[in-house]
Amino acid sequence: MAYAFPGAGALDYSPCSYAASRLSFRGPSADLRDPFIVCLGGTETYGKFIPTPYPDLLEEMLDVQVVNLGCVNAGPEVYVQERKLMEMASQSLACVVQITGAQNLTNKYYSVHPRRNDRFTGPTPLLRGLFKQVDFTEFSFTRHLMHVLQGHSPDRFEVLAEELRAVWVNRMTDILGQLSCPTVLLWMADAPPPAPGRRADLSREPMLVDAEMIAAVKSRATTYVEMVPSAETRAKGAEGMAFGPMEAPAAAILPGPAVHYELSKRLVSVLRQLI
Repeated sequence: MAYAFPGAGALDYSPCSYAASRLSFRGPSADLRDPFIVCLGGTETYGKFIPTPYPDLLEEMLDVQVVNLGCVNAGPEVYVQERKLMEMASQSLACVVQITGAQNLTNKYYSVHPRRNDRFTGPTPLLRGLFKQVDFTEFSFTRHLMHVLQGHSPDRFEVLAEELRAVWVNRMTDILGQLSCPTVLLWMADAPPPAPGRRADLSREPMLVDAEMIAAVKSRATTYVEMVPSAETRAKGAEGMAFGPMEAPAAAILPGPAVHYELSKRLVSVLRQLI
């Protein structure tokens, strides 16, 4: 169930759209007749619960329009299917592409919703065969699916995880290949990309993405930025976030305003060299 008014303190995101897309972006909408920079990504780029997310901070620091094309719960799947939107992004001075998790991708084992990529829409016969004892009707979200399947069989889960990793590399290669403007591939997490392991640590974000995967795609970007907030920044937590009482658990797991500010400071110098 969705709530139009989740509580006092909730933000007005002024939703808007671009390039005839059915996707909803954070507004207000930009005037694309003027020069602009684009940011693609998930919930963090959208800036859920953040009064001034890093795309807005970049606009203030650079004095150039920054179009926030982040989507809540998006994975690479969203952008691969939005050719007109990607054509629009290619007209920018530069594009920041946030690295998002690999769980929110349609693959040979299951499908996800084309716009709400965190929504699990159904298994294929391959996944039913791999996990015969699992009732897939109980799943609505990919994150829940990942944790339950790994709990059933870590070894069989790794078969699925390897497929997701391979699909992620293909989708990210496609996205970066569609962008003809300078691109910044952005890692935004509490720790650097992990080394590949025999068992996926599902507590790490972006989920299922490791250093080997990033090495496979970062040469497609103009530059790569690895943003791991300082201990001082992380300690500020949710300070300055705006959310209603019902949204507190969701807000607690997202980077706060201090992280967005530190990230924008990192990106400004990179973008100035590109534009």
